[in-house]
Amino acid sequence: MALFLVEPVSETLREPITTFVLLLAIVLVTPPVFERFRLPGLVGLIIAGVLFGGSGLGWLDPDSEIMSLFSEIGKIYLMFVAGLEIDMALFQRTRDRSLAFGTLTFAIPLLGGIAIGLLFNFGWLAAVLIGSLLASHTLLAYPIVQRLGIVGNEAVTVTVGATIFTDIGSLLVLAICLGINQGDFSALKLATLLGSLALYTIAVLVGLKQLSKLFFRKTGKDEGNQFLFVMLSVFLCALGAQLIGVENIIGAFLAGLAINSVIGDGPVKEKTEFLGSVLFIPMFFVAMGLLLDLQAFGDILRSIELPLIVVGMLLLTKGLASFGARLLYGYSWAETLTMWSLSIPQVAATLAAALVGYEAEIINSEVFNSVILLMLVTAILGPLVTARSGRQLIEDDTLIETEVLDWLPPPSDIPESFTVVVPVYNPDTEQRLIELAAAVARYENGRVIPLAVALAQPQMDSPQLARAIAHSRQRLEVAQSIGATLEAEIDPRLRIEYNVPQAISHLSREENANLIVLGMGQRSRLRGRLFSNIQDEILWSAHCPVVVARLLESPTTCKSILLPIENLSPAALRTLRFAQVLASRNQAKITLLHVHSSRASELQRNRLTKQLELLVKRLPPTEVEIEIRLLAGDNVVSTIVKTASHYDLVMLRLQRRRVGNGLTVGASTTPLVDQLSGSVVLVGEPHPQRSDRPIRRDRPAFKLQPKPTAAE
Repeated sequence: MALFLVEPVSETLREPITTFVLLLAIVLVTPPVFERFRLPGLVGLIIAGVLFGGSGLGWLDPDSEIMSLFSEIGKIYLMFVAGLEIDMALFQRTRDRSLAFGTLTFAIPLLGGIAIGLLFNFGWLAAVLIGSLLASHTLLAYPIVQRLGIVGNEAVTVTVGATIFTDIGSLLVLAICLGINQGDFSALKLATLLGSLALYTIAVLVGLKQLSKLFFRKTGKDEGNQFLFVMLSVFLCALGAQLIGVENIIGAFLAGLAINSVIGDGPVKEKTEFLGSVLFIPMFFVAMGLLLDLQAFGDILRSIELPLIVVGMLLLTKGLASFGARLLYGYSWAETLTMWSLSIPQVAATLAAALVGYEAEIINSEVFNSVILLMLVTAILGPLVTARSGRQLIEDDTLIETEVLDWLPPPSDIPESFTVVVPVYNPDTEQRLIELAAAVARYENGRVIPLAVALAQPQMDSPQLARAIAHSRQRLEVAQSIGATLEAEIDPRLRIEYNVPQAISHLSREENANLIVLGMGQRSRLRGRLFSNIQDEILWSAHCPVVVARLLESPTTCKSILLPIENLSPAALRTLRFAQVLASRNQAKITLLHVHSSRASELQRNRLTKQLELLVKRLPPTEVEIEIRLLAGDNVVSTIVKTASHYDLVMLRLQRRRVGNGLTVGASTTPLVDQLSGSVVLVGEPHPQRSDRPIRRDRPAFKLQPKPTAAE
């Protein structure tokens, strides 16, 4: 029987479908394993490529047609997503400073890389290419600054904007090096190449953008065809770049820049990034591992000078560029370190350009393996430093009170009627939600709009619609009676709509609502996300903050509120302000809780206490008692759950950020809400990208401002 199976199995293992199945298994299993050890998943993909490639088991062949195809698609897709993720609005706000820092963080590492190439006698062409590899950077740690809530910090914004210049500059140097490497490259051909590239850039950034707008306008909500249009545009731009004599990744990057403002953050972008993030880009990293020659890598480690100098030169030159920005614009040390840590990871443009240079035989395997080592070091070091410096940046960041308190100002500062929208449907939760909304509205001398949505039907006289309308009117009558007992202004509304989230978001915008209050509901064990699709959509689309509440008791009886704070961010002031408003209605007590490491020193604990005290001082004065409490615990969730049993209500900060097909709410939020047995309120905050945040000018660079008095 075994002999009978030998030939079919051996033949099957050589089939392209086997390679594809193995790649899927690697992409599925490897990243979660490495992330459990707090290592980037992409590092695991590269190591898996080494393990299954020619240096290991030999199951994957980098020269096979299917691997070459996936590697090429992944490389193009990676650069497209890099362009797609650059926020052009953020860039426009700090364009001059982004240009200055981009020039520094490009030119200084470029010169450093050239010096390395000449030192090791690689020749001018290879030396310039090595310099260009060090000059770019990948925003690998950007999700960390999003989670910490410091995306709006000027130093972070400048670093994000500088990515445009470093990536385009590096790819331009790569194009010139490839042209020279092909031989017979004159000044005329260089001018022709630069002219062609300039015209092609304008054609893509302007022409493709206008064409995309026209196509999206014509197709309306046809997401399938819009997704196919984006895919076709990416690879057509890549082919067009090849036709004018530059590398296809340049065309892909330009396509990302052109399309990102057209597709916005909607479902088409989600589908585009989803396909790349789960399939093509991970396979590209596996292909990178296949190219890693362990024998040559071992030779490099035995003569460690080149890899050590390459890594050291990158860290030094990126540090010099960040320090230059500090001198020019007066950034604090925390901001400088954050800029440095964001600009050191060498993944997207660096790996793609290194592969192109290696295949063109401009750089040898020794340099290519050194670049792989550089990627491994910076991919681990960058996010780790960003996490630490970002927390320090939170402590030093100044915050204008009007940016935080504009949706819950003191009643005397309200220019117009304060409005809270409360969708009503479930009789079990309606009264407590209206009581919560009324507590805020009465403090602000405002009104509550109970909203009942009846699902529309094709025929307006259908029995289903009639029952839905009757149910909605019943709920609105109950809401009015509840409001009468609370002495709150109630303005009930009934909407007939096909889409419930849209009805809620649209009415809130029409009424210029200041707050939306939603019920949390019961989470099914079969559903991994904390919220339902309706809550997800409202949190994503609403123009104002959204509060999601699970109230087991009436909020009017709440006398103690626990507010855990994970990151000591000024953005947490919004949640604290909401707790203060609710507590002021019930004469309740607030406890600010921060769970720190059991290894924290007394000096660190005193510093944490001081930071929390500064946070509390930024609140408008009230008679609400606010207690600060620090607890040691290595398991944050279990520590909070144990403490929460002594409080009537737990209030948590909810940062709105949508990825894939759901809303991310933080690594600890979902298990925490699941384990809490009492009432919970999640306070959503505005989207992190604020177009009206001012650029700071001539500010004291190195001093913590306890309480800013006015915006510049």
